[in-house]
Amino acid sequence: MATLLDWALVIIGQALITIGVFCDLAAAISMLRFPNFYTRLHALTVGSVGGAFVPIVGVAFIAAGSEFLGVYRWFLAGSSLVIAVVELLLAGSGSHAIARATHRAKAAPTQPIIVDKLEEERGG
Repeated sequence: MATLLDWALVIIGQALITIGVFCDLAAAISMLRFPNFYTRLHALTVGSVGGAFVPIVGVAFIAAGSEFLGVYRWFLAGSSLVIAVVELLLAGSGSHAIARATHRAKAAPTQPIIVDKLEEERGG
């Protein structure tokens, strides 16, 4: 029989998955509407963090609250949390590496721009 805590975990998990859906939707619309590569890369990062990290944490909550999974619910919840932490760490560093490589290769225009700290570091 499901307890009140189990129901609360499932409801919190469903809310987190719903938040992730809206983050993915906002990222998809932003990818179409933003003007240049760097702002689109920002939308991509919002989609990967808000649209992947948050729902995976929601899956962990749902798994923890799903009594019918037996002891396997803790394996599912734990692996979901590990995947979420890896996603959180790699999404930001990956997009930073892509942006820096694109800037160094001058593969995408940076206009309009007011301050360019990366160009100042290189002395150009």
